[in-house]
Amino acid sequence: MFLAPDPSAPPSAPNPRPIAPPGMEEMANTFLGWGKWSLLVAGVLGFFICAGMMIIGRRNRSQTAVDGAAGVPWVLAGLALTSLAAGIAGVALS
Repeated sequence: MFLAPDPSAPPSAPNPRPIAPPGMEEMANTFLGWGKWSLLVAGVLGFFICAGMMIIGRRNRSQTAVDGAAGVPWVLAGLALTSLAAGIAGVALS
């Protein structure tokens, strides 16, 4: 059954899809690609640093090992946010 729109409801604003300005799409893709690559390298480096702290702190430096282990969830959270960034931004702008 089809219901007619409520005439007392306020009209909704148009919601067009995103369109890149002419000539900007390739530059934006390059910029985003550089950012993703940089964050990937930073994530791997973060895991290396956390692992190194855990290795170094194994003997008589337990606080260093704890700090290294505590850093792992932060690296994972940063990488997760990086991987979800496009989806989150798309939902926020919808």
